[in-house]
Amino acid sequence: MAASRMPKMTGTPRGRPLRFCMFTTFYPPYSFGGDAIGIQRLSHALVRHGHHVTVVHDVDAYNALHGGPEPQSISHDEGVEVIGLRSGVGILSPLLTQQTGHPVLNGRRIASLLRNGNYDIVNYHNVSLVGGPGLFRLGGDAVTLYMAHEHWLICPMHVLWRHGRERCEKPECFRCTLHYRRPPQLWRETGLLEREIARVDAVIAMSEFSRDMHRQRGFTRDMEVLPYFLPDPESAGMPEAVGPSPHVRPYFFFAGRLERIKGLQDVIPVFAHYRGADLVIAGDGEFSAELKAQAAGMANVRFVGRLSPDDLPRYYRHAIAIVVPSVCYETFGIVLIEAFRQGTPVIARRLGPFPEIVEGSGGGELFHTTEELVSAMQRLQEDPAHRARLARAGFRGYVERWSESAVIPQYLGIVRRAAARRGQHAILEALPESEVA
Repeated sequence: MAASRMPKMTGTPRGRPLRFCMFTTFYPPYSFGGDAIGIQRLSHALVRHGHHVTVVHDVDAYNALHGGPEPQSISHDEGVEVIGLRSGVGILSPLLTQQTGHPVLNGRRIASLLRNGNYDIVNYHNVSLVGGPGLFRLGGDAVTLYMAHEHWLICPMHVLWRHGRERCEKPECFRCTLHYRRPPQLWRETGLLEREIARVDAVIAMSEFSRDMHRQRGFTRDMEVLPYFLPDPESAGMPEAVGPSPHVRPYFFFAGRLERIKGLQDVIPVFAHYRGADLVIAGDGEFSAELKAQAAGMANVRFVGRLSPDDLPRYYRHAIAIVVPSVCYETFGIVLIEAFRQGTPVIARRLGPFPEIVEGSGGGELFHTTEELVSAMQRLQEDPAHRARLARAGFRGYVERWSESAVIPQYLGIVRRAAARRGQHAILEALPESEVA
């Protein structure tokens, strides 16, 4: 494959390094999903670009939801300063935040951290349990950003998945919250969120779809769009499937959490009749027992559990394609670009942000019905030239749209525009227009 054109790196800032503070409920290893990994990648990238990054996360919130032994805490993560908040009263702290919308027990410490840190930029991420909307008023003179990794601004349950069984087309927030066995958030009816988010200088959606969904659900603020990204490619050429395959037969691949919202229950029955290839499933989750029961007796459906980061690329590269059948409204779809990075096409449900990723790159096919899914599988398996074209297009899309070198200049461009609106000349000097997008 010819070398893809790499986006321009921003390099080391010409002015003084900027000081970033990231607020998030979860941060590795105190985390569960892909949004925390995305925050970690952003933090690492900013450090590589010469800036200082502090991440503040909530240990009590993780421990309350994790239910197992606590991971080993860290204070530095590849140059990122990491501060884990502990209230001393366990679950009570995140519960009070969830119920009041304010950092009740950690508020003074957070305010002190921000005051003493002299931060130029405060970036709020998933703040639902680390401080809620009350956190937005503590940014002081810093430029402030909010990144909507989930749909928390418009959904108390974050995921627009109503009553745990269907996409939310018509909100029933009070009943839905009770279904999830969560205390209702009465502050959402007081206008607190709208008043506090107005203090934030820039609000960022992770996809065009997510921005549109926020608008449809009544969120009136303008939103920038900034996608997730992956590390730059190790070489200019697309990775190839060299060495032995991790699976003896041709296979389609699924990687992700095993939850109802991920849609595997619609794919497994297909393999009761599709005999030319297997379905290999990587991951675990609360829906795994039901999925395994559904696949009982099907020799061509194999569960391999959670794979290590070192093993995943091999499974991607040897797969015919990855299948992404989510039935919920995702905010992005990072597994698609993970596949593109490994030179693997995708077959994704025509829902949420997936069409803009697939159609924008040309790196896969979309389906709505079971018949469309089977047809896409057959085309990719039976026409190697077609598969190769999609693989090349997906890899090129990743390099040009979703690599670190492509996205970090966009992020810094959002920072610069917000700083210009605030008249923050020191930030403008540190981020010349020639070094941002």
